[in-house]
Amino acid sequence: MIPPALHTHLESILGTSFASAASISGGDIHRAALLNASDGKQYFLKYNTGAGISGMFRAEALGLALLGASRVIAVPKVLKQGTTAEWSFLLLEYISPGIKNRIFWEDFGTSLAALHGTTSAQFGFAHDNFIGSLPQSNTRHDTWPDFFTEERLFPQMRLARDGNRLNINDERFLENLCRKLSDICPAEPPALTHGDLWNGNYLCNTSNRPVLIDPAASFAHREMDLAMSRLFGGFDPLFYQSYENAWPLEKGFEERIEVYQLYYLLVHVNLFGGGYIESVRRILNRY
Repeated sequence: MIPPALHTHLESILGTSFASAASISGGDIHRAALLNASDGKQYFLKYNTGAGISGMFRAEALGLALLGASRVIAVPKVLKQGTTAEWSFLLLEYISPGIKNRIFWEDFGTSLAALHGTTSAQFGFAHDNFIGSLPQSNTRHDTWPDFFTEERLFPQMRLARDGNRLNINDERFLENLCRKLSDICPAEPPALTHGDLWNGNYLCNTSNRPVLIDPAASFAHREMDLAMSRLFGGFDPLFYQSYENAWPLEKGFEERIEVYQLYYLLVHVNLFGGGYIESVRRILNRY
């Protein structure tokens, strides 16, 4: 059951009535519901209340539009993003689930490589967004080391320092690592990336094709998406094989993968603390 005022508002803007509205899993941050309209159409609704929520949904809608404009991998259609007196919401096309078979994984790897082939003159993007519930700056930079340092690693380090999760020695180790980035990361053009590609942020539709959701999109280094996909698992080896067949990675990815994963681990330090702190320190100590 969704809030009555939101229910009425959505029926009004869609020009339909809902036969049912069932709560479903929608992630750790927002509430979610599957809306079944009386005309047989289905909608996926994310909604929440509180300061800044509308901005999060607006950034998500812009990210989906950015990825969808590439026309190389599917995303849910954004139907409406807005607010009522109490609630902010994002209304999306509902993706009915399919089977993650060989076709799915091979298509996923090839399509991600094609997405990464969408480039820009600079790293970053025209608007900021979020990584989980944390703000993510996309201020543009000419080089990957500058962008990764100034807009990814150090904002999270400062947040962790402010929260007394990491200390001044950790920050000094990060400074040392950032001085080495131009030697560690291969020079490549800015690539359109999903930005938060873990196993909860993709779907399989009824045509057994991949659908990307919940982006933290920007033009970044393409190896960021692959590193994030490896952090928590959930991707079949066929995914990586088909990606490599479409666009091989530069040699040494296995050696530098933790450098990219450091950003996501810092995010998890700030969101959850715990064992992620030691994971961050292990990588920093290596450099």
